[in-house]
This record gives sequence, C-alpha cells and structure tokens, in this order.
Amino acid sequence: MVERMKETCNECNPLSMVTCIADCSTWKMKNEFRELCKKMKDADFATRLLNALKNRKRLQVLETISKTQSTISRLQQVLKKLDHYHSRETTVEEYIRPLIDVGLAAHDGARYYATILGQKLSDLTRHYPDFVDVLPPHSEGYEEKTLAALLKETMTHESLERLIPARNVPRVLSRLQSSGLITTTKENDHVFFFKTRRNPDKESFSPTERRVYESITEEGVPARRLAQTNGITLRRAYKCLRRLKGKKMIFTRERPKSYVLTEKGIQEAAVLQRIQDLTRETFEASAQILNDGKINKDITATYQAKVEMKQKTAVTD
Repeated sequence: MVERMKETCNECNPLSMVTCIADCSTWKMKNEFRELCKKMKDADFATRLLNALKNRKRLQVLETISKTQSTISRLQQVLKKLDHYHSRETTVEEYIRPLIDVGLAAHDGARYYATILGQKLSDLTRHYPDFVDVLPPHSEGYEEKTLAALLKETMTHESLERLIPARNVPRVLSRLQSSGLITTTKENDHVFFFKTRRNPDKESFSPTERRVYESITEEGVPARRLAQTNGITLRRAYKCLRRLKGKKMIFTRERPKSYVLTEKGIQEAAVLQRIQDLTRETFEASAQILNDGKINKDITATYQAKVEMKQKTAVTD
C-alpha cells in the first residue's frame, strides 16, 4: 500500500492543490494515516485501543461500517436486530465515539466508516469474537501485559511485580485465573528437596530411604512427587526425608509458585499479539508515508516542483 501510494503521487499531475485535496482518494488515505499517526503517538494508545475493542456491540458496529458507510439510523437498526435498543445519543457516545477516538472509525458528513486500521482489526476480531468476554472492559492494560509476558515464559509473582505495579498483581492474577486464562504450574508445592554433595556410599540407608534418595533429581523434587514415585504415603515420605536431612544427605529450598497460560489463555494472548503487531505495522506505515506527519509540506513541495518543471518546459518551447 505504501509503495502504491508513493507511485500514485509521483505520477500524478493535478491541475491545482484544490483538485488534489478534494478529489484524490490517495490524499484522503494519507490524511487518514496522518490522523492515525497522531493518535498512535499517545503513550496510552494501546490500552485505549483494546478497551475500545472489548465490547461485543461496538465490534458489531465496527463490522457494519467496515462493509459500508452507515448513518446513525442504520446503525440503530443493526443493533435492534441484536435486541439492543439505544437512542441516537447513546449509539454515538457508547459505540461510535470510542472507535473514532482510537482511529478505527471516521465520518464523512452524516455517514460513518471504518478506517484502514478499523477494517483490519474488524477482520481479525471477527474470527475471534470470544476474546472480548474474558478481559475487563475498562482496565489499565495490566491483564494484557501479563498475558503477553506469559506467552513467552512462565513467571512468578515476584517477576510479575517487575512488569506491573506490585499492588495490582494479586488482582490481575485473580481475574486471569477466574477467567480460565492462567493457572499455576503443575508443581503446587513450594518446598523442594535437593541432594547434598556428601557421598551416599558412606552412609547407611533403609530400603525406603535409599529409594527416596535416589528419586531426588538435580532439579529438586517436592515431597508429594517423591511419595507418588515410590508408592508410599506422603507421611512416610516426610519421615524418610527427615532422616535423610538428619544425615545431611539432602537440603530444602523454597521455590515460588509459577504461573502459566492455559490453552484458552494462549489463544487469547495470541489474538492480543496479532492486534499489537497490526497496530505497530500501521504506525510504521503511517510514519513512512507521512515522513513523521509532514504531509502538507511534502505534497506542497511536490506540487511546486511539478509547476516549476512545467514552466521551464514552456519557456524552452
């Protein structure tokens, strides 16, 4: 798209600047990118964008205007078919205005239409409509940041505190767990047992102690897993472990609980990642097209150069 727009402008010979602004679809598209670029430079843009999308009726409106320009009356009819009856004012303020504020929609007189970014995001969310129901509709983006981080690796409570404000971590984890997006690692035990460097051949073991000792791996093992591996009760496993610890053959170390994405969480995080990638690509494209937003200066300079070239050609003739 960027290359096509550049080629169109380079090959164009408008009669006047007014013609360029009034009749040129490329100009309108560049102007749309200019507005998008300004909105995307806001530090809170990503959070506001996701909050705008986390509304099923708003997505329905976005899908409608991405297919055809629509008036408020038309959008009211679309919502009525879904058993949602809203006034003109509510339709504008609750479903249109939030989309306009983040550059997903615009209007041409009384008709509303989806921008390029709005069309792309509408296509994306149409294939994953359930993503709007699992995250809080008005948030500061901490849940989304947590999902994005967990998509890359498991994280502990402590590591999450370095990602988002510590006071928000318990609430975020609670929300994500209740939504079925994250869970703790299979190992719920915090105390793991490890072997010391003492030579086991110099110690005497009972048969059960020997089996328990040999079941301890270099990565450490919780008592519950040792009991299951050796087919003994948890109480008996702890008794053996106390004896081994008394012989200084093992030591304990606490491991913090880790959090991982569920299958549902992976799907949700993947959708959010696609939205983020699409938004970043759009911003990069807009910056490239507009040269950091200086569209008027660029087009004026191009037009002036073409005028001067025509004048020189006329003088030569």
